[in-house]
Amino acid sequence: MNANCFSLGQDGDDVVVKVECDDGPPQVRGSHLLLAIGRVPNTDDLGLDIVGVEMDKRGFIKVDDQLSTNIPGIWAIGDVNGEGAFTHTSYNDYEIVVANLFDQDPRRVSDRILCYALFIDPPLGRIGMTEQQARDSGKDVLIGKMPMSEVGRARERGETDGFMKILIDAADNKILGAVIFGIGGDEIIHSLLDVMYAGAAYTTIQRAVHIHPTVTELIPTLLGNLEPLQP
Repeated sequence: MNANCFSLGQDGDDVVVKVECDDGPPQVRGSHLLLAIGRVPNTDDLGLDIVGVEMDKRGFIKVDDQLSTNIPGIWAIGDVNGEGAFTHTSYNDYEIVVANLFDQDPRRVSDRILCYALFIDPPLGRIGMTEQQARDSGKDVLIGKMPMSEVGRARERGETDGFMKILIDAADNKILGAVIFGIGGDEIIHSLLDVMYAGAAYTTIQRAVHIHPTVTELIPTLLGNLEPLQP
């Protein structure tokens, strides 16, 4: 559904959103409505203008690939730099700065692979490119999909909602991105994330022996059913 605008109402206990859309029904019904309207960094009262630290038009502090500002000796980590806005990216910011300052280890923000989880029911874990980003990349991409209903562990637990999806660069067999939306997805996604950081081909995890019965044991099956990503 591509919604152009919407209005909000209530029908009994349901939240009803009326939308003007190009396709799909003109109403969306649910129990709750979540509005994600973005964040504003708390940089307006730091006196950055006095020392000349540059900010963008949204108030985020501009940093380079090693989180240094335009003023020597001043770095910006965490939500104020607009480079992640997660607890895990903020802590990684700290690791990058410490590595560069004290360990002579030139770690960079650009080495970081996008990853996050939504702690919903079922949970979602996501890493790397989205399907649309893979299409826009111009790469020759393979895709694998599997509903969680095919996962024995999910059936055993009676939690079969969701799916697994993975994107592969056909040129070098490396993982471009993945989503696990289902039981354990927020934890299991790390097995794919670690392979991405290692720069290894997807066959590394495909050929590994995984413990039965788990969700992860179906990842080799997922990787054995790759197809070209359609435009």
